[in-house]
Order: sequence, then structure tokens, then C-alpha cells
Amino acid sequence: MSSGFAALCLLLLRTGALGFGLLSGKSLNHQEITETAILKSTLQVCRALAQAEGTDFTFPAKPFTAKAVAVACGEPQSSKSFRQAIIFIMLRNVRVDIRHALNGSFHFDDEMFVGGRKIITEGLLAVKASNKQENFEAARQKLGEILHPLQDFYSHSNWVELETKLPNSNLIRSDTSIGNIADKSRATCRNCDGDDCRNNILRDIIEEKVLTSGYFGVVPLLSTKPKGKCSHGGAVDQTSNIEPKGGINKDTFSSSHGHLHTDAANLAIAATSGLLEDIQGAAGDRPFLQMLGISKGSSKALCFVIDTTGSMSDDIAAVMTVTSSIIKSKVGTEDEPSVYILVSFNDPDFGPLIKTTDPNVFKSAINSLSAAGGGDEGELSLSGLQLALIGAPSNSEVFLFTDAPAKDKHLKSTVIALIERTQTVVNFMISESTVLNRRKRSDDTVKPLKIAASDAQLYRDLAQASGGLAIEVTKNELPVATSIITESSSSSLVTLLQAARSPGKSNDFTFIVDETVTNLRVYITARSLAFTLTSPTGESQQSTDATGSLITASQSVGNFKTLQLKRQVGLWKIKMVSSNPYTLKVIGQSPIDFLFDFVEASQGPLTGYDALDTRPRAGVNGSLLVTLTGSDSATVTEVALVKSSGSEIKGVVEPQGGGSFLVHVDMMPSVEFVVRVKGQDVAPGAPSIVFQRQSSTNFRASNLTVMADSDSILVPGTPFFVPFSVMTSGVGGNFTIRATNNQRFHSTSPTNIFLETGSSANGTVTLSAPLNTPSGSDVTLTIEVEAPGGEDTNYVVLRFSIFNTVTDFTPPVCELLSMRSDCSDICILSMWELSVRVTDGAEGTGVERVSLRRGNGAMTSSPAQGNENITLVAYTSSCCSPDMELLVVDRVGNVGTCLYTNRGGSAAAFSSSTNVVQLLLFVWHLEHIVIASEFQCSRMPMSPCDVTTGATCGPSSEVSVLTPRGDRWSGLEKFFTWPEEQLLSSSHQSFQLQVEGSSEKSSRKALINPER
Repeated sequence: MSSGFAALCLLLLRTGALGFGLLSGKSLNHQEITETAILKSTLQVCRALAQAEGTDFTFPAKPFTAKAVAVACGEPQSSKSFRQAIIFIMLRNVRVDIRHALNGSFHFDDEMFVGGRKIITEGLLAVKASNKQENFEAARQKLGEILHPLQDFYSHSNWVELETKLPNSNLIRSDTSIGNIADKSRATCRNCDGDDCRNNILRDIIEEKVLTSGYFGVVPLLSTKPKGKCSHGGAVDQTSNIEPKGGINKDTFSSSHGHLHTDAANLAIAATSGLLEDIQGAAGDRPFLQMLGISKGSSKALCFVIDTTGSMSDDIAAVMTVTSSIIKSKVGTEDEPSVYILVSFNDPDFGPLIKTTDPNVFKSAINSLSAAGGGDEGELSLSGLQLALIGAPSNSEVFLFTDAPAKDKHLKSTVIALIERTQTVVNFMISESTVLNRRKRSDDTVKPLKIAASDAQLYRDLAQASGGLAIEVTKNELPVATSIITESSSSSLVTLLQAARSPGKSNDFTFIVDETVTNLRVYITARSLAFTLTSPTGESQQSTDATGSLITASQSVGNFKTLQLKRQVGLWKIKMVSSNPYTLKVIGQSPIDFLFDFVEASQGPLTGYDALDTRPRAGVNGSLLVTLTGSDSATVTEVALVKSSGSEIKGVVEPQGGGSFLVHVDMMPSVEFVVRVKGQDVAPGAPSIVFQRQSSTNFRASNLTVMADSDSILVPGTPFFVPFSVMTSGVGGNFTIRATNNQRFHSTSPTNIFLETGSSANGTVTLSAPLNTPSGSDVTLTIEVEAPGGEDTNYVVLRFSIFNTVTDFTPPVCELLSMRSDCSDICILSMWELSVRVTDGAEGTGVERVSLRRGNGAMTSSPAQGNENITLVAYTSSCCSPDMELLVVDRVGNVGTCLYTNRGGSAAAFSSSTNVVQLLLFVWHLEHIVIASEFQCSRMPMSPCDVTTGATCGPSSEVSVLTPRGDRWSGLEKFFTWPEEQLLSSSHQSFQLQVEGSSEKSSRKALINPER
């Protein structure tokens, strides 16, 4: 990837703007800015990977979509997880406006440039540390938070008015100057001319390139600003009525400086791209894509939670067998799991969580399990499950194997909270012990054990809450039952219908099968049940029919029955008859699916919707943000909340663009419900497709409201305070408080709070992480509140990054030790080589990684003998590939680049942290040209043209001067960029660029003929 990518993204944009809130409009908002930059950055990374791997790469048609980008990256199965990651980052970005509306540092208001950059740079280091530990959700969370102030800088400051055409790269570096910031006593604005604020920034501020931003306040009579300062502007800002009146924000086209809205938005997109490029440089290409939800294979996790007590040897053997089968048959295919997770448990311990992308490491971990111990009946099954739910990606599927009751039943509500927040499916494989050493009689004879009905019901309740299955079999039947694991690891699984009845009763269920659905299956758990299946053509088959045309295959084991159905498009019916409890689940494979979040309108000064980390409020209206995945032409026609009784509450659907829909319902039910979506896909030139999908997870609303927020970075060894509040619209009384965290950090919190109906109360949870906690790890805190009598509960689930204080902000540097070339006219027959020393300075954290970012030669690197803080690099290449670029990263993620070229028979070198004055880099892409040089170019007229003004030239006999769209300095590099349409319309097949530059010590000229 070119180091000028941020500038390129900016200059290729045609339209757009920056704004607040969730809802889209004609002005670009934070979500659209964020998504545009992520899609473009992802494409650049995938293109670079394809080039490095020697595979083809094709840019998708514009406008880019998550589906099209995932396909272009060669990972179409990741389109849903990619879209989910983008939505998560966007919603975290929007949350800043809702939860930090009046904190000027988060918006670069009130000239708080130092505080704003501190939020960005500290957060950026936390993102890099989280990626290093593969804690990608924590990285996404922090990324969304820091993108908000980064983007607001261009709308709320006068950076655009200063006619600066490219982003301020120093916002993501803490060791540089942000700019010439206005003194607090210096006037910066005058009154607007009525409603016209185009020229309200003082002339001397513009001419002297002084940086300022608008002041903002929302409290009438109390909001103020220093004399002579600019205001943010707008109806909400009370300071805009204080002289100098008006404002300078560019949030929308109707803002005070709305005429510059497009420029601000484009700069924000380019700045976002630059920050993403810095994260990618620190993480590497594949981890960067994983952070964004793109991975090889199915994009699904294979997750096992296994009881390892003495009676579980048969179960462990069954897991070994199915693991080997999946790895053997699916590695290298689109169904290959993207990550493997293993948690073991017994009594008195559980864990650790083993998480890997290497199938052989996972297989070895499974094979190393052994069954031993287990002196009593209960085991820590829910503790192990809690660990897995937090460690697994959202929308995962977990398989828990046990033959014992849970000893930690008190964690049931915590586990349900995590299931709802992660929307993870949990399947319980409950085996009846026939050879048992868990419990013996006094005469040492073995006593078989079957889990008591009440203990098994706990597992059934959790399975039902998650949309999973509680499969109860004997040890001998277990290998057959594990076939569900192989089936569930298939890519693109969707749920068409899911229902449970307890107690059992006769019920008719319907589900729609559309043209995209394949591999149609029905899962039933029940004891003694009959059913009748009816196809869209009216043909029927009963459960007692040994043969039939609708069921192509079936299997029964224990309480578990599977049916493979004939593929037939249309409305199916299934009538279930049983007096015993039963569950019914219909699944298939299809690219079309949906994502959703419960959202709540902002109660603050700024409009928008915030994604809930808690249950929605019961008995009042509510909202959901629904997003379709897998199709760019599909639309939602109906969204319903389906109660456990079968009754429905349908919502009002408002399209938001980009496949997203805001759904409003009149009343959120207090009983369990699932979310069902119906829609239509009308692709150009194809027949219309009507589809139905359903959430696996069961949800419920609550009369309790739990709110909590805190700085999302926890420093080891320092007390970390999480204030929370509780409010009830139901009965009052003494409410139980439970605070748990997955890291088992020491914590303190109140155990109960007294509330009257309609009142609220506050509390604080204090966490302490040990000093040796690794930087980049994270902790998930669950705060639960239970109403008197236990009839109602609610929770808030918070994830915090753990990050040690960093003092190293300088990237590693390169020192050229030698460079030799024997290049001739026949480049393929000659070679050039160099050797480089990479160091991180005496105060640095050390060089962690050196990689070849550009160049087709062979590179080797190794620590210097006797000094591991020095890395020696050797590079050899054909003279046909005269340029190379090293990417050097230290242990805290500071990224540097070292550029070397061997053109025209002379060698040149550059490191981002050295002062050598030479020509650096020339990059040609289909859409742009970039010249990067490490010196300040002097304004000297040149023939045939002056590249310091960004002109490109054709052959000397046919000079064409093409005006650049922009130029910028980034550190010691200067980038010129030309419009795509100029380059593509030029008749020249090559361009000649003449460069002259000078510094205090030397000057240099170069003539380059890049091939088109």
C-alpha cells in the first residue's frame, strides 16, 4: 500500500459531508464517513495481499458495499461479519455524540486541540495493543470512539478555511505539533453578516494560518466563551448568540459554514483512512482484516466447552473424533472455521481459554485433554461457558459437553445476559454416565448417574434462551449426536424458524423457504412427539411415515431428531403434537441474513440513536436497527417481535439506506420474544425473492433501567471506577446487585440498592487489575440488577481495554549500511542489494517486526549478535524491481517506513526518521500518481514544468501541464495527487516528471519516466 493512501482517498472523492446522529440524509454523517473509509482501506489491503500472493484482484463497482468488498477480497463468507464489524464501529462513533456531547475534547470544540489529540493518540495505542492480543472487539470499540474526534476536527476547526487541502497527520502522532494554535486571549472571529457566516473568521487568522475552533454550550444564560472567539453555531449552541455571533461548524450543508461541508467530510474520510493505514501497518494485513471481520473460511468460530472430570473420557474421545473430521474435511474450504476456541472445566477450576486460528494447535489442545477427578456431582460448567461467551466472536455457536449438573447455578442470569449481548447460540451435549467414577457407593461399586430433571432444566433454559439445543443422550449415542457440530460449522447458516413450547401443546408453525436457501434441515428435541409436515405444493408427510418425498433423510438419537428436507420454494407448515416440552428449529444455508441492535433515541442535546448494552425498557415503545447482509438489492418488508406464546408485535419500518432499516414498535414485551424479519430481494434482471429470517436468540424487555459508563481504558495497578445507575418503573423495594468480571479481578460493589417505584439510585463498581496484566488484554464487566422476588432482572455488559502507560512514541529508524548494484540495460540479468540496520533508540521499546511492504526481491532479517534491540536486514532484488519499502514496527505499535530505490544507475535511500536528502518514491496507480520526497521543495522555475506546484509533463516535445488536485506534507514526505479523469484522458502512454528540491545542506534533481 502506498504511504500516501489517505491523501489518495481524499482526492478521489466527489461528494459528501459530515454530520451528527444515526439517521442518514443528504449530508454525510459520521457513519457514512466511517464506512466509506473502511471499505476503501479494506480494498487497498486486500489488493496489496493479492499482489504479494500473486493472485488476481478486481476492484468492485462503485458505490462500494460490504458484500462487494468481501467478494473482492476473496472472502465472500465474511460479508456478514464484515458488515457487523462496520456497524459496531459506526455505532461506537455515534455514541460519542450522545454520551460525551458536552466534552469539548471529544469534538475539538473550545480550542481543546491538545485534549482532543490525547484522546486519539492514547486510543490508537490501545487499538494496536488489543489487536496484538487478538482482542478484536475491544479494538473495534476503541476505534469507533477515536474516529469521532478525528472526524470532528475537520468540521469544528478552521482547518478547511485555512485552505489546507489534506488531513492533519499530526493528530495521530503525540510527538509533533498540531499546528499554530490560537492563544486563548486572541480574537478569532467577527459577527456573521446576518445569516451569512462565510467570512466571519478574522483575516489575520487565515493569513497567519492560526488554528482555532468554535466554542459550544447548550445552557441558556450560563453558556459563555472568551471574548472574540468563534462559536460552533447552530440552534442548539447558546454561545452563537454571544458576540461575535454565528458559528463556523461544517456538520451539514445547512450549518454556519455549510458551504465547506463537502470539503470537511472528504478530509474526514481521508484522515480516517490514514488512521486505519497506521493500524494496519502496526498489526499486519491479516490481523487488520480480522479486526474488521474478514477472515479465511466460514468466518465462524468452532467453540467447545468441555467437562474434564473422570467420567468424561468417552465425551472427550467423541470431541477428538469430530474435531479431526472437521479439520480434515473443511480446512482450506469456505467452511473452514476462522477461529478455534476451547475451554475446559471441572471442580474446583475452569479455563484457561485457548483461542487460535491454527487448526493443528487446536487439535493438539483437544488431544491433550484428559478425564480425571470429580469428587462430587456438580462442576463449574457455567463458569466455563461464561469464559467462552466472552472470548468467542459475536454470533458464534458454542458446544458444551457435560454429564454433571452445574455447581455455579448463581451464574445463570449472567450467562443469559452474555448470550443476549453476543447473540451466541449454546448447545448442550448432556450425556448419561454408564461408566462413572464421579460418585461411588461405600462398597466401591460404580453407580450410574443421570442428571436430575431440575439440573437438566437449567441447561434446557440456557439452550432455549440462546436458540440452541439441549441434546440428552447416552455415552454410546454421543458420537452420532455430534453430527450437528459438523453441520453447524457450514458457512452461511440462517435460521428460518425457531420455537419452544413448555409445557408441550399442539401448535401449527409456518416458515418460508426462498430460492437462495439450500441444505434445509429441521432439528427437534422432545420426548414422545408427533408431527405432520406440509410442503408449499400441499404434499404432506407424518412423523410415523417411514418413507416419503418431503423428508430425504432423518436420524434420531436420545431426545434429538434431525430431518433433511426436500428443497422446495414457498410456504411450509409443520404441525407439532406433544404434551411434553419440545423445541423446533429450521435452518438452511443462504447468503441473505440480517443483523440488528436494540437502539434508544438520545435524551441529550444532540439527536441520534445509541445501541443498548442492556435490555430495552418493557411496556413502552422501542426501536431496532436492522441491517440486511448478503444482498445489495434486498429490502425489509416486515419486522415482528414474536412472543413465546406465538403472538406478534409488528414494527414500522423506515429505510435508512445502505441496507439498514430503523424499526419502531409500539410496546416492548416483558415476556421472551424473538425477532423475525421478512423481506424481498429484487435484483436487476432476476425474479423477485421473498424471504424470511429469524433471530436465534430469545430476548426480553425489563421494567428496570441500568446505565453505566466509564473510561474504556483500564490501567493495571490503578483502581478503576465504573459508576452506574438503576431506575425502576415497576415495584419498589430492595434490589439485588451482582457485579462479575471474566478476568476474576478484585472488585467491590454494593450488594443491594433500595428503590421506590419511578425512582433511581447510583452505585459504583471498583475494579483492580494486577500490575502484570498484559497490555492489550481486556475485561468484561457484567452488572446485574434483580428486582424483589426475582421476577425481573436487567444488566449492563461493558468491555474495557487494559493498557499500560506508554512513553515510547517514536517509530524505529533505518540506517543504510551498504548498497550495491550491477544493473545493466537488460534488467532481468542483473541484481542490486542492500543491507540495513533497524533500531528503536535507547528509550524505545524495541523492534518487533520488519516486513517488506513494497518490492519483489528477497528479504531476510535477524537480531544483531549480542544486541536484540538491533535488527539487521538484507535485501536482494532483480534490477527490474528497482524500488523497495520496509515497514518497521516497535513493540507498542509505532510504525515507520524506510524507502530505497535503485533507478537510473544511482541508488537513493530514505527513512521516515532520518534527515538524508534524496529523491524518495514514485508510485503509479490506475487512478492517481503520487510523488513522495523527503525534502522541502524550493519554488524554483523549472523546464518543462515545476513539480513543486504539482505539474506532470508529457514527453518534452508534447508538454502537457496537468493541475494537481492537491499536495501535502506528511512528516518529511510530500505527496502530489492528480485527478483520475486527467490521467485517463491523457494521450501519453508515459509521463516525464522533473523534480528539483533543496534543503539547507544540499539539493537534488531527478528525471523519472514512470510507465503507465
